[in-house]
Amino acid sequence: MEAAIQKNIDIWLQGNYDQATKDAIRQLQQDKPDELADSFYRNLEFGTGGLRGIMGVGTNRMNKYTVGMATQGFAHYLRKTYGNAEIKVAIAHDSRNNSRFFAETTANVFGANGIKVFLFDSLRPTPELSFAIRTLGCQAGVVCTASHNPKEYNGYKAYWNDGGQLVPPHDGNVISEVEAIRDVNEVKFSGGENNITLIGREMDEAYMDMVKGLSVYPDVIEKQKDLKIVYTPIHGSGIKLVPEVLKRFGFTNLHIVEEQAVPDGNFPTVGYPNPEESETMSIGLAKAKALDANILLGTDPDADRVGIGVKNHKGEWVLMNGNQTAVLAFSYMMEARKAKGIAQPNDMVITTIVTTEMINRVAEKNGVACYNVLTGFKWIAEKIKELEGKMNYVVGGEESFGLMIGSQIRDKDAVSAVALLCEMAAYEKDKGRTLFDKMIELYIAYGFYYENLISLTKKGMNGQKEIAAMMEGYRSQPPASIAGSKVVQLLDYQLQKGRNLVTGETWHIELPKSNVLQFITEDGSKISARPSGTEPKIKFYFSVNAKLDRKEDFDRVYASLEKKIADIIEDMKLK
Repeated sequence: MEAAIQKNIDIWLQGNYDQATKDAIRQLQQDKPDELADSFYRNLEFGTGGLRGIMGVGTNRMNKYTVGMATQGFAHYLRKTYGNAEIKVAIAHDSRNNSRFFAETTANVFGANGIKVFLFDSLRPTPELSFAIRTLGCQAGVVCTASHNPKEYNGYKAYWNDGGQLVPPHDGNVISEVEAIRDVNEVKFSGGENNITLIGREMDEAYMDMVKGLSVYPDVIEKQKDLKIVYTPIHGSGIKLVPEVLKRFGFTNLHIVEEQAVPDGNFPTVGYPNPEESETMSIGLAKAKALDANILLGTDPDADRVGIGVKNHKGEWVLMNGNQTAVLAFSYMMEARKAKGIAQPNDMVITTIVTTEMINRVAEKNGVACYNVLTGFKWIAEKIKELEGKMNYVVGGEESFGLMIGSQIRDKDAVSAVALLCEMAAYEKDKGRTLFDKMIELYIAYGFYYENLISLTKKGMNGQKEIAAMMEGYRSQPPASIAGSKVVQLLDYQLQKGRNLVTGETWHIELPKSNVLQFITEDGSKISARPSGTEPKIKFYFSVNAKLDRKEDFDRVYASLEKKIADIIEDMKLK
């Protein structure tokens, strides 16, 4: 055992930690020394989004002590920022194992620091936490969730007073305060219980009223209220509000996937509770097929991501990817607002640099300003804040199955997304079409953009080094061509520099620094490389496009685009 790791272990064995924790460490010493080393080789990093990690004992794990130290640091920053003024914080959690315990631990630490806490009485969707921060006039918020990660994980997302996750300078300042907490004895775990107030149904009502107000065509829903909807919360918090919201929208024919309806942090029917995964959505797909439904929807454990299944042009059930879902939602909100006469000259939509370029084309055609920000909804929230009073935000989204409709929340919201996607399906059904038909129509109008994503996982102590080496290799020696097409541009968001590889011309990228590289090829393909900020992964995003003249050509063009991405993956040796 390395000396530094052993020192961390000894501190926990000899320090002010509970007996169960010490017993668990000794058990690992005896049975699983490698796991023990991984649990203590570093401190679980409080990144720009907060904490996320495997649950267990140790400095590199999610537990009472790492959560407590993070909260103590956050509390210090709030006190430095707001002084002796009243500080209010909202706290929520999802269905994951220990999420309630971590939420209560967080509430107790804030309370003990003299901060007023509004703690949800039970699990809630993450977007309702963002809404609560804004509604209650809080200075900050925390939700305990690891989103769509496997069951072994949990996390801690930190929010600021606008309801969005931390952005500069607050993210870096909070990180500094958290890192300054060196000893668990600095954490105030108790003594402020009187500062904690439970919240629940009243906030639910306010949130659901807000979501209902997003509906554009309630008259169409009335005509198509028997739209056959299948919904799965994937053992998560969506069950708390999604069925009720659909009912309030006017839908009467909802079928819940019972096998996945009960909140359960073990996620017994899936290996990976992520609606992006076809296996995760397979039970819902089977139910949708059996019922001959019109639409299938699934939300992840904290109900901020949404997956969607529809019938394609052949009548076969397929899952839409996140880019397709975003294009459908963006186009609907822009077209519907224009048709209803409620579009504003200063309307804007916001997408991210790794999301399909097709959204930019749709916005341009509809005369709506489209802003491209870094990956993550905190940057969408930051752009809204920056342009408040000048531009009217309509919708934002990114390829990772996230949408944010309306400006009353500042994080991705699968609850409102489910409702609006069902409204969109009803709107198309009223025209005798499906959402897939609409997607093909959009491809014909704007070009057939097709995207895919792969993730390479690099676990353990050497994983981050391997990922860093890959990025440095691409940065210092970018490929001259990819799959037979010359690379004409390199966009380096870490250096905030764009470079034309043909002419040598360079320019400054007007976005905050981020470790992302993008290669633009001569044929219009875009390949993005981005290490994950929350998992030991490096993600590669691929976007290709071609012209689609008519519906009958869909299968042929689709196959050619799939092959192009396969060729790119092979050429970059990413298999």
